[in-house]
Amino acid sequence: MLNQTPRAYQQSIFETAKNANTLVVLPTGLGKTLIALLLAIHRIKQYPTSKVLMLAPTRPLVEQHFKTFQSQIPELFADIQLFTGSTPASKRKKIFQTADIILSTPQCIANDIRSSLYSLNEVSLLIVDECHRSLGNYDYTTVLNYYKNQSSNQLILGLTASPGSDAKKIKEICKHLNIEEIEVRTRDSEDVKSYLQLLEFEKVEVPFPQEFIEIKSILKQIYDKKIEQLKSRNLLFGPINKITLLQLQNKLAMRVPLRDFNAMQGMSLTAQAIKISHAIELLETQTLSGFKEYLNSLLEQARNKKSKGVQSLVKLPEFNAALISLSNLIAKNVEHPKIEELATIIENQIKENENSKIIVFSQFRETAQTIANRLNKLANIKASTFVGQAKKITAGKTSGLNQKEQKQIIEQFK
Repeated sequence: MLNQTPRAYQQSIFETAKNANTLVVLPTGLGKTLIALLLAIHRIKQYPTSKVLMLAPTRPLVEQHFKTFQSQIPELFADIQLFTGSTPASKRKKIFQTADIILSTPQCIANDIRSSLYSLNEVSLLIVDECHRSLGNYDYTTVLNYYKNQSSNQLILGLTASPGSDAKKIKEICKHLNIEEIEVRTRDSEDVKSYLQLLEFEKVEVPFPQEFIEIKSILKQIYDKKIEQLKSRNLLFGPINKITLLQLQNKLAMRVPLRDFNAMQGMSLTAQAIKISHAIELLETQTLSGFKEYLNSLLEQARNKKSKGVQSLVKLPEFNAALISLSNLIAKNVEHPKIEELATIIENQIKENENSKIIVFSQFRETAQTIANRLNKLANIKASTFVGQAKKITAGKTSGLNQKEQKQIIEQFK
């Protein structure tokens, strides 16, 4: 039936999933969708007049699954349909009545069943992709509840690459999906190893410039003073890091409503220490332009009097000394040395193989843009940033890409 032969571990997981509600935890790229395909075909054969419904949290992901299903399942075997918000509800109602396999975002299905456009009683298989995201998604919950109450022949398949390491969260996912069996595979699983390419890792260390060390030293003076003040107030003990500061902030927040003066002062000091800790992290690991953007945001907060702590922070001579040193470096077009090192690595790779496809991951959007700008100055290289949809709009602009733009970049990369 399929145009693709399942791997041994996929077949094994399918054998479990066809008899019980199953949570499948499988790393990205190891074929979760093929397991869903096998199970969809099995259920339609088992219940010829039934339907299969597959949900995924985003439209691009739904479209990706739709293409995979279309390429693998013969047209005469099943009518496969894609639901999107751009399809009128009245049309979705007609399509649902005749379709065998429907792929959709949870929002579409949830809206339709709330409006009683159709029932899920004929759905013999509900596939929930990225099921770890179903816990906080009201539309996922709506569809699941209707399915549990309406379907005559129920079977649920949950798919995820990252359920999280929290055992409590995994239990919640299992309860949410009525999971009876869990199938977990990692890259080290014996039945998976033989299908994987060997990954090679090379660590490249970049020297931290003296000018950067000097700015870090100035900021560290502020940080150390704030920590000492917290200790002198008997609010902070033992080893100190960003996590302990965040934990202290949460504890102090519970005491502030009680008009605890020491807690209020401690909250301000903790917030300042966290901000300086973040500034140091940006200086060490990101771009100078991103670092400056963050310091400027603190100045802006102070000007708008959003926080007394930030106002006192930006008045410190050490803060202004760091800002002056940073401005001097930027005026000389100095950037974090890792950007130039990365450019050299990529330039050499392209010289070695001009058809190379390269993905660079970065922690922040601003860093991604700086990297792309630098790479586009190299011969025979075209770099684009690929980021999620921005929820925040600044000065009338978003720093993200809509789904259409994301899809366009993926197609260009292909």
